Amino acid sequence: MLPFVLLLAVLSPALAQRTPTISYISQEQIKDIGGTAELECSVQYAQDFPVLWMKVDKQSDSLPISTGSTLILRDSRFSLRFDSASSTYTLQIKDIQETDAGIYQCQIIIQLNNKVSADVDLLVRQPPVISDNSTRGIVVKEGQSVQLECYAGGFPLPKVSWRREDNAILPTGGSIYRGNILKIAQIQKEDRGTYYCVAENGVGKGARRNIAVEVEFAPVITVARPRLGQALQYDMDLECHIEAYPPPAITWSYKDVQLSSNQHYAITQFATNDEVTDTTLRVLSIEKRQYGEYICRAANQLGQSEARVQLFETTTPLCPPACDQTRYSAGEISAAINCMTILVMAAITYLWRL
Repeated sequence: MLPFVLLLAVLSPALAQRTPTISYISQEQIKDIGGTAELECSVQYAQDFPVLWMKVDKQSDSLPISTGSTLILRDSRFSLRFDSASSTYTLQIKDIQETDAGIYQCQIIIQLNNKVSADVDLLVRQPPVISDNSTRGIVVKEGQSVQLECYAGGFPLPKVSWRREDNAILPTGGSIYRGNILKIAQIQKEDRGTYYCVAENGVGKGARRNIAVEVEFAPVITVARPRLGQALQYDMDLECHIEAYPPPAITWSYKDVQLSSNQHYAITQFATNDEVTDTTLRVLSIEKRQYGEYICRAANQLGQSEARVQLFETTTPLCPPACDQTRYSAGEISAAINCMTILVMAAITYLWRL
């Protein structure tokens, strides 16, 4: 009987020692940047064991924050409270930053390789940031298929939508397309321009990236006035409107001879943007031999195009540009000089009499 009593005396403390447990851990926390979070961990039967708060990082070593009621981490934004009545350790984080997001773990260290733990996620709302693997700009040939991609990070996960400059209709139809990838089966020159990738998640103003879409296409020439009349000895402007990308080489010709600026002709070009050029051929002081058909040509590596403008003779000058060319006959000039002389002499006589 005595050995059995002695055995009970030895085992009683061990039987009375209960295994430490975590009775409560805070639920997932979702906070705004600059806010405050309080993470609670309540324990039982842990008075003789170390209780730690850790920040767990799967990519690197975990960061110890506190042990018992003592804060290890030297950061004024972190503080620790211990309520002995409920055995609750409260970790407070003020002025929350993006880097504070992660898994926080409450641990009871029982032995070197034995611990009890519970996790709480701290999620920090972050405004959208468009990822570097999104499309920045693209140059394609007309008729090719195109895929524009846009991805964004942030919390909550942002939603991505597409728009065009001035809310123009998208190639997919409508003014807005929702999704990370905008596919254009056969792009046309009318589809060129600026596309907007917009990422929104309700935090901040969202994020936007401008994506320039350049479409290479052969020249297209339009002529507003294919037939023009002008009187002899007056100037006349022949005009062509050209759309092409890359910018084309532009020439004017008359009777199979390429023209250049000289005493008979003046050629000008004005590019409103990379795809649009207006060219003007001014025929100076038109002579009889200059009436006829003029050809405007434009060519780039994708092709070429031409348009024809007919210049014919009229008896009445056409304005403009004739309005800016007031012409007087010799008789009109002589009469004007005589009139001016008479006025000057009359003025001198009047002043002499005074």
